[in-house]
Amino acid sequence: MAIPLFGALVKTAAQIKNIPVEIRQNNINPIKAQKKELRKLLRRAQFTEFGKFYHFDEILAADDILEAFRQRVPVFDYNKMHDEWWHLNLEGKRNIAWPGKIKYFALSSGTSEAASKYIPITRGLNNRITRASIRQLVSATRYDFPVDFYSRGVLMIGGSTDLQYNEEFDYYAGDLSGISAGKIPSWFEFFYKPGQKISKIKDWGEKMDLMVKEAPNWDIGIIVGVPAWVQILLERIIKEYNLKTIHDIWPNLMVYVHSGVAFTPYEKSFERIFGKEVIYVESYLASEGYIAYQIDLKKRVMQLLVDNGIYFEFVPFNEENFTEDGTIVEHPKTLLLSEVEENTDYAILLSTCAGTWRYLIGDTIKFLNKQNCEIAITGRTKQFLSITGEHLSQDNMTRAVELMAEEMGVHITEFTVAGIRHDTMYAHHWYLACDEPIDKNMAIKKIDENLCKLNDDYAVERTEAIKELFIDVLPTHVFYEFMEQKIGKWGGATKFPRVMKGKRYDMWKEYVDSLNSETR
Repeated sequence: MAIPLFGALVKTAAQIKNIPVEIRQNNINPIKAQKKELRKLLRRAQFTEFGKFYHFDEILAADDILEAFRQRVPVFDYNKMHDEWWHLNLEGKRNIAWPGKIKYFALSSGTSEAASKYIPITRGLNNRITRASIRQLVSATRYDFPVDFYSRGVLMIGGSTDLQYNEEFDYYAGDLSGISAGKIPSWFEFFYKPGQKISKIKDWGEKMDLMVKEAPNWDIGIIVGVPAWVQILLERIIKEYNLKTIHDIWPNLMVYVHSGVAFTPYEKSFERIFGKEVIYVESYLASEGYIAYQIDLKKRVMQLLVDNGIYFEFVPFNEENFTEDGTIVEHPKTLLLSEVEENTDYAILLSTCAGTWRYLIGDTIKFLNKQNCEIAITGRTKQFLSITGEHLSQDNMTRAVELMAEEMGVHITEFTVAGIRHDTMYAHHWYLACDEPIDKNMAIKKIDENLCKLNDDYAVERTEAIKELFIDVLPTHVFYEFMEQKIGKWGGATKFPRVMKGKRYDMWKEYVDSLNSETR
């Protein structure tokens, strides 16, 4: 069979050294690129209601456009942006925070809140997401893959493309992955799996069954998706066809692109699933835009996309800027890209071509290399634990569990932890997903020791205020069944929260207690 058009194009790009397929930004001045992006955004939106209210015309005329923007436009979280502006988009109004009418909204609850958020998606934003995805794919030419690799299928495991339609206000809503998959370029249809028919299915169980059924008919080279659900699908395929590894059915699988959660806890499980070496590539795609992706196999770090329709600002993630529950204060200290420091946690603010302005997306990152804009995701503003001043980041907790699992020779893919009152003091209650025999007392002891080494504040509070640590070890399926049965979120891009708080923790505790009572 002849190599499809895209494979031939990539082959040509790989052979002609001067074609600019390289996406590293070494030859781009990030500061100038960001200033250019902001200017373009302000120009496009200056005649919207938002632009007129905050005098974008005056910001554009300022000597220092970056500083003028920072001083004149306040910081928004979802509730503030929705209540003041985006609710008008949902009522069908035009030219609110971006020119024209918003026809698509990505539904996102994150992992710490129950209510769905409606994030505006414009044609421009979707085009930039597609552009970034293609840039990442084309950049694979540096990896010296065989030419026929580019003719293989790309399995994208995400939400349904059958979107909810609001007839009254004429808009569609659904998962970002479903919106994007429904608008993929026509030339990409040849590669795209599971295909539009299966992708439209809303029931995750039915979709999973059909993907398992169709698996022998596909020649997959790349898989894209959240680790937990990719693992579940691949394990089901292996079981259904009595395989040793997934490479018995997809021998040309060479790349797995993951996003949304730390991959290290899943890595050993994937090693058992794969029969050949597979390259792991991390990407950072949020409902608000394509933020970063991995640009170097050896370093396994991501690079901010500073020239793709997003203007970035950064808020130091500390007590000065955030309350104890992770809510941003009214007037936080914000930093430009030129002002950040390496190895410091920052919350990200985005301004985008979808009417998102100085918007807190809820993730925290740190810069590993400021000059090259190389970052790592460290957690979420709402998913940290600090009931007594222990200041545990998601990164701290994930690393402590990873080290424990390595020491004890077990696999832990999911966990969550809650801070609770205990007598007159406080305690942490850990819940681990493990399908192997494990000494849970030894597990919590090692997690505690690891956290003391990783975080000085935690070490202090363990002697003063956090007097007890509790642990429950549960089968992995319990975590996913809770999300399906109690939260109504299952499959696709759904991620289990690493920290439980408030009403969601009450629901989780009640659910676990009910399971424990059934087994007594």
